[in-house]
Amino acid sequence: MEKLTFVIPTLMGVEGLAAEELRRMDMEDVRAENGRVFCQGTAKDIPRLNLRLRTGERVLLLMGTFPATTFEALFQGTQGLPWEKVIPDGGAFPVKGFSLHSALHSVPTCQSIVKKAVATRLGQVYRKNKLPEDGPVYQIQFSIMKDAVSLMLDTTGPGLYKRGYRAVGVSAPLRETLAAALVLLSGYRGRDPFCDPFCGSGTIVIEAALIAKNRAPGLNRTFSAQKWAWLPSQTWVDGAGEAMDLEYDGTYDIWGGDIDPAAVRIAQENAVKADVEDLVRFSQADARSFSRTEPYGRIVTNPPYGERLMERQEVEELYRDFGRVMMGLPKGWRYSVLSSHTEFERTFGRTADKKRKLYNGMIKCDLFQYNSKHGKRP
Repeated sequence: MEKLTFVIPTLMGVEGLAAEELRRMDMEDVRAENGRVFCQGTAKDIPRLNLRLRTGERVLLLMGTFPATTFEALFQGTQGLPWEKVIPDGGAFPVKGFSLHSALHSVPTCQSIVKKAVATRLGQVYRKNKLPEDGPVYQIQFSIMKDAVSLMLDTTGPGLYKRGYRAVGVSAPLRETLAAALVLLSGYRGRDPFCDPFCGSGTIVIEAALIAKNRAPGLNRTFSAQKWAWLPSQTWVDGAGEAMDLEYDGTYDIWGGDIDPAAVRIAQENAVKADVEDLVRFSQADARSFSRTEPYGRIVTNPPYGERLMERQEVEELYRDFGRVMMGLPKGWRYSVLSSHTEFERTFGRTADKKRKLYNGMIKCDLFQYNSKHGKRP
């Protein structure tokens, strides 16, 4: 079977986690760069990657790369690629992309040139002056970075973070791929009690349940490549069957609380949509009075930042109170808190044992991680 190269875009700071996922799936030549991970596989891996990746944003099939500093070079390089192998007669092929630090800085112009070059090639192959484009979508993406062009085909459609369970959200939602990354970075794998005292619409809790169960996050949605004629439907059936065979049976202690009763109701509804309502519990609760008596456990949470939901002074008081609550837990508890607040450790009352830079949308954040020793005073 022909070897294919895949490009997996990721949120900044999550590349290493996505690379680990790909290696565990036995993908070949895994290589991480800023904001994306490369790997090699075959056509049967298109369903596997889309169904099972937790921290990747989408699955792109790399068609080719070449240098281009002129629009003519962009046209010729694009036209020279074998588009007829993946786009049939009648296939729709919209184009989008970006350009950074390159001579070809006009994205709309690049977009139209790529479109024209692909249309010229397909028109010659299919012997048509006008291509109907009335069939399935084969979304073309280009990236031009430092005059190096990459042309890709999007197999995913709506981003992989759209798992299909969050039809309704609350203010300042956390992207599902980022929530999964937070859970994985905490080291949680289903054995310890797991809590999110600021659960909002339940995204972190639901992702924790999917990880504990080892349930593929993409089982409840569809993907663009499911409509592609050259990728047999049986390939998707096989991919889903393989994913379901990897699920674990077990009982888990996974809880989420929020002071807003409306958020709790939404979280419960989202858990039902994700088919994990039997694995998780939600309740209305104030994080400032959180307590657990078990000797060990993990907390992963995304409290308000003070940028979108609350005033800065209110947030600092909340962090201070929450820090005191965390210090009252048994020593075996570990906790991870995502925040963009520049003075988080001072207000929380403890210096983190480890910090990791991440982005929640366009907001630059740190994941503050505390081990069983609770960290030192700042």
